[in-house]
Amino acid sequence: MTALDERVDPLALEHQVCFALAITHRAVLAIYRPLLEPLGLTHPQYLVMLALWDRHRSDESGRPLTVKEIASALQLDSATLSPMLKRLEALGLITRTRSVSDERAMDVSLTKAGINLRRKALKIPPAVIERLGVGLDELEHLHTMLTRINRAALAGGALEGDRA
Repeated sequence: MTALDERVDPLALEHQVCFALAITHRAVLAIYRPLLEPLGLTHPQYLVMLALWDRHRSDESGRPLTVKEIASALQLDSATLSPMLKRLEALGLITRTRSVSDERAMDVSLTKAGINLRRKALKIPPAVIERLGVGLDELEHLHTMLTRINRAALAGGALEGDRA
């Protein structure tokens, strides 16, 4: 790690990674909002659906995801996830049932409507890329860097207090 230039104020707002990430977070979510509206989804609900669509496509046995697995994949606690799942169930996109193998666990499965919604959602990634006006290679590099930062933060104990 290199030392900071002494002429640069280490507390200058424009040099803060947290500030750049916070602004980017709000701006990117503002791009997603009108794209997700026609699907009837909020961005957090979209992330849940992405996790479920991933499972549906990759697991030929049709095994559902548990609430715990979804929470882990999204780095959320169950208390945050539960209202989203209730709303998705009310929308007819998922079902929640007690696990047969562990009565303490709740299984989450896509309904036919939830499976079919994926076709409409396929339009979202290219629309986001177009609206960002950034090349795919740049976005892939950003994704790689953010994933590396997230792993390091999680390894350092980030979010441990958030998930019980």
